[in-house]
Amino acid sequence: MTRFEVPTVDYTRYSNRQLVAVPLAVLAVALAVIAGWYVLTGAPVTPGIAFTGGTELQIATDDSDAEIREAFTQRVPYEVESVQRAGDSYIVTFQATQNSEVREITNAADDAGYEVLAQQSRSPTFSSESQQQALIGIAVAFAGMSVLVFLLFRTFVPSIAVVASAFSDIVIPVALMNLFGIKLSLGTVAALLMLIGYSVDSDLLLNNHVLRRSGDFYDSTYRAMRTGVTMTLTSIAAMAVMTFVASPFVFGIPLLPEVGIILVFGLTADLMNTYLLNVSLLRYYKYEGIAK
Repeated sequence: MTRFEVPTVDYTRYSNRQLVAVPLAVLAVALAVIAGWYVLTGAPVTPGIAFTGGTELQIATDDSDAEIREAFTQRVPYEVESVQRAGDSYIVTFQATQNSEVREITNAADDAGYEVLAQQSRSPTFSSESQQQALIGIAVAFAGMSVLVFLLFRTFVPSIAVVASAFSDIVIPVALMNLFGIKLSLGTVAALLMLIGYSVDSDLLLNNHVLRRSGDFYDSTYRAMRTGVTMTLTSIAAMAVMTFVASPFVFGIPLLPEVGIILVFGLTADLMNTYLLNVSLLRYYKYEGIAK
């Protein structure tokens, strides 16, 4: 059986500025994408039905996505927001929320010969409250993580390294959500919360090896990398498999493909932030800005 070996990185070849340049540049681009999206749409990321209100109709049919859209467009004045395959059925989403509107949509499905398996609606008021609670939840989780990190290390640079990495691990996937057309939902919020935990885990592993264990800085960094990189790559592989298996091309499980792809984005960003950004800040702290 082959064994995965983490390659040794010769950090002495690079200055702290060189190490930190790449993650900071990627973070800057991600922030620019989010800012631009906010200017264009009024939101940093496009909210899904859970946060805007609307109606979801699960139907059984052999028609294609385009045929489903055409069938509803001909019968109701409400635009089809999305058509998502879910196993042997489809979930069709509309912005309509009034009872009369929902009845029209359901009748249109019957007229088109579709079997309605399930139907659910969310009011804009309830969805707005859900959005506020989700954002507060992310903010509280991030703030709690930051406080805990500062209490653990009680020094500014190592603590800010963990917080900065976690912040970037969330911002980069959010920017990619905009570019790939992934809407904010309860599932994607859960994925972003999971990324906070993943990020802190790998960063604390690195910081503990460098600051609290004996040995040379570079030896300690490599020991942390052997565990951290293996752990993160395993998680990325697992999430990639989950995304493929849950995709419309295989089992068509709603939400899971979006959750999986966000975790792949975030964990990939975490590798960069932990072993470039965090390492550079730790080395600056360890040697007072002089790489040795």
